[in-house]
Amino acid sequence: MIVDKVKILIQAGAGGDGAVSFHREKYVPKGGPDGGDGGRGGNIVFVADRNMRTLMDFRYKHKYVAGRGQNGQHRNMTGKNGEDLIIAVPEGTVIYDAKTGRVAADMRPGSKKIVLFGGRGGQGNARFSTPTRQVPRFSTPGRKTLPHEVVLELKSIADVGLAGFPNVGKSTLLAGVTAAKPKIENYHFTTLTPNLGVVHTGAYDFILADIPGLIEGAHTGAGLGHDFLRHIERTRMIIHVVDGSGCEGRNPLEDYEKIRRELSEYSEELAARPEIIALNKADIPGAEEWSKKFAQEYPDKEIFVISAATGQGVRELMNRAAAVLATLPPAEVIEEEGIVEEWAMDAEDLTFDIVRDEDGAFEVVGSAVDQICARINPNDSESMRHFQKLLIDFGIIAALRAQGAKDGDLVRMGIEEFDFVE
Repeated sequence: MIVDKVKILIQAGAGGDGAVSFHREKYVPKGGPDGGDGGRGGNIVFVADRNMRTLMDFRYKHKYVAGRGQNGQHRNMTGKNGEDLIIAVPEGTVIYDAKTGRVAADMRPGSKKIVLFGGRGGQGNARFSTPTRQVPRFSTPGRKTLPHEVVLELKSIADVGLAGFPNVGKSTLLAGVTAAKPKIENYHFTTLTPNLGVVHTGAYDFILADIPGLIEGAHTGAGLGHDFLRHIERTRMIIHVVDGSGCEGRNPLEDYEKIRRELSEYSEELAARPEIIALNKADIPGAEEWSKKFAQEYPDKEIFVISAATGQGVRELMNRAAAVLATLPPAEVIEEEGIVEEWAMDAEDLTFDIVRDEDGAFEVVGSAVDQICARINPNDSESMRHFQKLLIDFGIIAALRAQGAKDGDLVRMGIEEFDFVE
């Protein structure tokens, strides 16, 4: 069966602990603290792999953990950063936060997205040396991360979807106009995985998908049901492939009407997309009679009589599809909201206060500040964007604004300082 929706557990690497160490060397009295910082934990990174077609690999492995950062060492040596964990998924995979339903990433071709950041390394005792505290005998631990559940859902990325019942010739059509090599047999079951290929028409190239076939009741989940419909959701137009010969005792008109009904029951928006009817198997006796019936029944629809096996009418069909696509807006990209991370403390325990220092700066203190600052790396642009998101999620930005913070005002959080920006 097709595997296009799975739930997995991911965990970024914990940060290494800061070291407590003092420099000791002959003839060097009072060497002072030299404990280095711990390394950053590895990130969880998803990449889109064009060679993957399903999420089958995730059926047998459900937990993915990135590398832990090494502890700091003496002589101010920072521990090695934990190794990022790269997880390959098929193009078109949408990654959801299982708890909140927020979209963490929409894996388009070439996408590479950090979904969870590794824990920040702890600070060594060398960081805490001051003129009045010259022998700090403490360091801070690395940030410990928590496992996080995400849902991977595969939604094929294609401009045009081939819709139709099993064994009507969708796979044969795809193989004839692209370099894709789907498995083609004369059986009454359906393609189990979506196959994609690029159609080159000269004027406009597009991605064509052979979507797993429909049966009646698909909109309620019967058969492959939602598995089929999930893959056709993001197509910009649909080619309805119908066995136009009626050679197996089926009624092509009824087949087409059933397909339309299933699409409409699932989504009116999906059913309203531009469509072309492709009456396949024109090389079989009986096709000409059915093509006349279709023309009488649907005089306002575009109908092409083709033979995917011999190539009859196929090029004209693809050229027309390309012409229609050129007039349509690009496919809508799912908005990525990012994951709301789980914290080591309960949400009600994460509090903060804002005080105004004598120099006019705003200082944010409290348990929430400790949690946020432990998860960022000031030298990493991605981490700082994540830092900004956390300030918004925790309500710190809104609270600063309510306290009268304006553009350019200095804000202190732990050992971090930044200018407030509206």
